[in-house]
Amino acid sequence: MRRIVAKLAPVLCAVLIGASAGADEADVRSLDEQVQEIKSDVLGIASELNNLEERLLYPSGTQVAVFVEMAEKDTFRLDAIQVHIDGELAAHHIYSFNELEALEKGGVQRVYTGNIPTGQHELSVSVLGKLKNGNDYEQSGTFTFSKGVEPKTLGITLAGPGLGDRGIEVGDW
Repeated sequence: MRRIVAKLAPVLCAVLIGASAGADEADVRSLDEQVQEIKSDVLGIASELNNLEERLLYPSGTQVAVFVEMAEKDTFRLDAIQVHIDGELAAHHIYSFNELEALEKGGVQRVYTGNIPTGQHELSVSVLGKLKNGNDYEQSGTFTFSKGVEPKTLGITLAGPGLGDRGIEVGDW
């Protein structure tokens, strides 16, 4: 961040000095090019920082990501989902109209990214929603999965009553 400020300070000073001294168009164009170059540098640095933060917070060997999708032609309205891994709350999400609409159109939502050690783990999923007739809908399920040395990606597929024998399915993605 200090490097960015150090790069911006001379440019801003030059802009102020040039403006007060009545700088010609060539100087202003040159300053515009410098400002654009600095903006590009700042965006590049921000992207690198985001990637570094992701790698530091979630090393690939311990990373687990959990995604949610709706089954095709589903008839219930999803209101909220709660995900526990090994008894610890991993994610809780209350859905907005736009998020629900995206899921119904085939979208996928990442509800959790975190670190867990290798081995066997338990994933518990609870779903709250409404049926077409207005009745409340509640479904829960507990699943086991194995985490190896590689990153793990799990998918949760949600379905209301009448679409298969289970309203919640979990699998590798």
